[in-house]
Amino acid sequence: MLIDIGEKIHIIERRLFESDVRRHFVGVVERVDAAAMRVRGYVFTHDTGSSQYLRSQDQRIRILPLISSGFIVNVIDPSTEIDDVRYLLNEMGRLVVTDGAGFSLDINEFGRMR
Repeated sequence: MLIDIGEKIHIIERRLFESDVRRHFVGVVERVDAAAMRVRGYVFTHDTGSSQYLRSQDQRIRILPLISSGFIVNVIDPSTEIDDVRYLLNEMGRLVVTDGAGFSLDINEFGRMR
């Protein structure tokens, strides 16, 4: 298995249309088999009014298929504090996901807030 129980992941849901909601997920893998994984963490949705990613207040449990091309899965540093993860623009104006400590992931390779 490429993904293990206990690993921390950042997931980007691919949009099919420009008007689709931009939705990301950051969490910990609780179970995994050949077809799907169960993850616990936070949903982040893009608010077009403020141009920011907003986190769900409560943790969610999601079941995600492993055979779908609808998700981009990043395995993130095991020391990442999931409860502290947030989105911000870094000093170079690039969108990053960070826990404010050691974890930082540049998720915007093509420009600002895309």
